Amino acid sequence: MRHFLDINTTDPADLRAMIDQARETKATRAGLPKGTPDREQPLENHLVALIFEKPSTRTRVSFDVGVRQMGGESIVLTGSEMQLGHGESIADTARVLSRYVDMIMIRTFDEASLLELAEHATVPVINGLTNRTHPCQIMADVLTFEEHRGPIAGRKVVWLGDGNNVAASMIQAAGQFGFDFTFSGPEQLDPEAVFVDEARAKGSKVEIVRDAAEAVADADLVVTDTWVSMHDALSTRERRHNQLRPYQVNADLMAQAKPDALFMHCLPAHRGEEVTDEVMDGPNSVIFDEAENRLHAQKAVMRWCLGV
Repeated sequence: MRHFLDINTTDPADLRAMIDQARETKATRAGLPKGTPDREQPLENHLVALIFEKPSTRTRVSFDVGVRQMGGESIVLTGSEMQLGHGESIADTARVLSRYVDMIMIRTFDEASLLELAEHATVPVINGLTNRTHPCQIMADVLTFEEHRGPIAGRKVVWLGDGNNVAASMIQAAGQFGFDFTFSGPEQLDPEAVFVDEARAKGSKVEIVRDAAEAVADADLVVTDTWVSMHDALSTRERRHNQLRPYQVNADLMAQAKPDALFMHCLPAHRGEEVTDEVMDGPNSVIFDEAENRLHAQKAVMRWCLGV
């Protein structure tokens, strides 16, 4: 049994195999209607529980579609339906669900909920997002970069803004896939030092550069994310905007990167805040390829978890 909990807890060879399989599976579906089953049906007769304590568009649709295309069936459960950890313990929920389904994907708040679920489940558990990391998004990002620019190893990836959960998984990926990572944002929003230290220990060059223009110089990939969460209070939103305004990705900033540097954003985006329309809709933006590739990358993750 294999859990997919974080980029840094998954063997680099397995990560590479998943990216390669995602690319191959995507190629076989070119031009097909979205409801067409995959040529292979590795999830036939398999049931997958999709748990959403946090609201979702891309994660929910991409996992649900992926399960169906591979011949399986999904059961979508929301936080209001489950109240995970309230009443019945997470451990008991894991044990019960393991009797009903073949795999569990969870999108939750606290990383401890994910880890407790995985500890007690007897089926594979996939991290669909926690407040600390978002590994499925980064698998899609690596796939997207390599589709457009070839191997990501040795490239320079620059993150602008908040050192949040997506940034954390990108730093983990730097260590596992062998690319360099530069974070540029206010000191109060730096990524956790443990992520930085681990990637450096694996041989990646990880830097923190406060000046945004200096940070993106010679970048192969520029990435940002929303400045505020849907759950943040108004006072937090105002403070974040003041802190992060110097790190907006706009045309002038992108001009400091390599001419063919790609731009990514995991979406949803607040246009005009962390990134301008000119960049979002510009020739270097691959945001919608990135969104589509959540489907293909996660299908490969599910197959790896089940060994099919």
